[in-house]
Amino acid sequence: MEEQIKSGFVTLIGRPNVGKSTLMNRMIGQKIAITSKRPQTTRNRIQTVYTDNERGQIVFLDTPGIHKAKNKLGEYMVTVAESTLKDVDVILWLVEPSTFIGAGERHIAEQLSRVQAPVILIINKTDTVKHEEVLKFIDAYRRIYDFAEIIPASALKGENTDVILDMIFKYLPYGPMFYDEDTVTDQPERQIVAEIIREKALRSLDEEIPHGIAVTIETMKRRPKGNLTDIEATIICEKDSHKGIIIGKGGAMLKKIGSAARRDIEEMLEGKVNLHLWVKVRKGWRDSDVQMKNFGYDPKNV
Repeated sequence: MEEQIKSGFVTLIGRPNVGKSTLMNRMIGQKIAITSKRPQTTRNRIQTVYTDNERGQIVFLDTPGIHKAKNKLGEYMVTVAESTLKDVDVILWLVEPSTFIGAGERHIAEQLSRVQAPVILIINKTDTVKHEEVLKFIDAYRRIYDFAEIIPASALKGENTDVILDMIFKYLPYGPMFYDEDTVTDQPERQIVAEIIREKALRSLDEEIPHGIAVTIETMKRRPKGNLTDIEATIICEKDSHKGIIIGKGGAMLKKIGSAARRDIEEMLEGKVNLHLWVKVRKGWRDSDVQMKNFGYDPKNV
């Protein structure tokens, strides 16, 4: 008789910038979700797959941070994050290592009070605090919710990520795999390319600009001869002044973003890339239903 395996859906939730994408990339073993120090880096629900042939399969949903929305894009992101809670088998809630539990965390705890799935609390970034302080953080969070497990970890350093995987499998139901064993993500290549370019822009630009940018792939074609892909992409911003900053003096900033993005894209596509970047202004696109949909943020898909 074939040994039973487990499979199911796991969502990563938490306030912006707590390390959800970093943890997911670490557990998958390769980079799928983009990361930066800016809040709200992830805008859509990103699905990735971890397969262990002996234990089973975990389908991870990395969601945008749950935050107080300031525009339609923000509302869309919060809806994406909160809508995953009712569809999953296990919830990973990531928090900062602190005894202070603010309004953002209390809002998430309130959302979780309505779900049936077991919730595993991950106190992330424990590499930034003293080891003896961690027990205080565990105690503070234990008072606000009945967690299935509480795990201190460092996604950045890879500390305790194996324990997190063990605990996920502990709570997953038995069942067949949803994807082939070599599947890592359901993201189309074009979407990952757009996200890589956006990540490099997020990491390079001034504070006020990143929230107002989107990236669209105009063309992406692999040449029939030679291992070369031609990509044309547009960085969308909201103000003329932002366009000047993104391009930079003599095109220096755009060149920096393009060079950094090309390296990651070549690694992903396993071949050479000829990347051309353009910059266009679309005023107020984050509050326009039509433009948000054009840039891949369609509320009907949530």
